[in-house]
Amino acid sequence: FGEPSGVGNITIGYKGNLHIKIICKTETGHSSTPWAYENALEKAFEVWEKISQKFPSAKIPSSPYTSITACLTQVIGGFANSVIPFKSEMHVDLRIPPQTSSTEVFSEIKKVIEKYLFDNPKVKITYSIEDSNEPFEVDKTSPLVRALSFSIRTINKKPAVLLRKTGTGDMNILGRAIQAPIVTYGPGDSHLDHTKDEHIKIRDYLKSIEIYEKTILKLCELHAKIGK
Repeated sequence: FGEPSGVGNITIGYKGNLHIKIICKTETGHSSTPWAYENALEKAFEVWEKISQKFPSAKIPSSPYTSITACLTQVIGGFANSVIPFKSEMHVDLRIPPQTSSTEVFSEIKKVIEKYLFDNPKVKITYSIEDSNEPFEVDKTSPLVRALSFSIRTINKKPAVLLRKTGTGDMNILGRAIQAPIVTYGPGDSHLDHTKDEHIKIRDYLKSIEIYEKTILKLCELHAKIGK
């Protein structure tokens, strides 16, 4: 896939993702008597606190690529200033390392929520998966990685750097669907994606074209050897 990896880098792995929607419902009343009713917004944050304790993400993990991380991405709730919130909706984005599956992570989330429901019988909670993609990492000894590494080393005069990223990319989907080696490579700095400073240097753009050309030739050569 042609996405920014840096002209001297090859992205060989991406974490998977799991997007969960959680809805909390409670009985409502007047906001002047908050002690008399459960607040659906407050309850949502209590649930989030339990999830974040299970998958702590407040600090940089010792190994970000191999850790499960959780991020609260959206909270919706409240009806009027004088009404205690009786419904809230929150969205949680989890990133999943290669040694784990989305099914395993969702199972852990279910345990957290079911335990919370047992401890808080006045709160009703529903939850569902909005989106999920399994993690993917290509074999670094595959002909594709070897051919691209050779081309980068030949043109850049230094070894290629193999990257494993904490995000999720298109190769997660296609790589698993066709069960074939896939990498992400292209000029540019992915840290600048979707920012006002996003750009690609012309010299890197031209150099990456050379690398792509040499990679295709080298890949054909390697496959010819394998076929003999």
